[in-house]
Amino acid sequence: MVKIGEKPRQFLDESPYAGVATTLRKDGSPHSTIVWVDVEDGKVSFNTARGRAKVRHLERDPRASLLMVDPNNAWKWVAVSGPAELTEEGADEQIDKLAKKYLGKDEYPWRKPEETRVKVLIEPEKVDSSGFDG
Repeated sequence: MVKIGEKPRQFLDESPYAGVATTLRKDGSPHSTIVWVDVEDGKVSFNTARGRAKVRHLERDPRASLLMVDPNNAWKWVAVSGPAELTEEGADEQIDKLAKKYLGKDEYPWRKPEETRVKVLIEPEKVDSSGFDG
């Protein structure tokens, strides 16, 4: 696992900016979606639900990437790629944590009782970043 530098890690963990997660479809073409970004134990993370395309793609092919760009400075960004792990453990708590970060709400407001939340953790194999000098 490659370590994410302190400033890029802090940017990913603390900035309420949307990220773009990319997974691979069955035919190998990229599938990119907007996600809320978290960092856990040196891994970049996002949350989704069973039945969604991201989960199906990652269960078949765990390769994933995530890109976060500062909307106020397009030259400040972090990109992380590597294999992804999916877990339901802690996923409900994570979506509430992300709702606090992105919406200022203590609980995720669009929770569906029939939905099973999934936490996706990307183990960094490659980390690129820009805009963190000085």
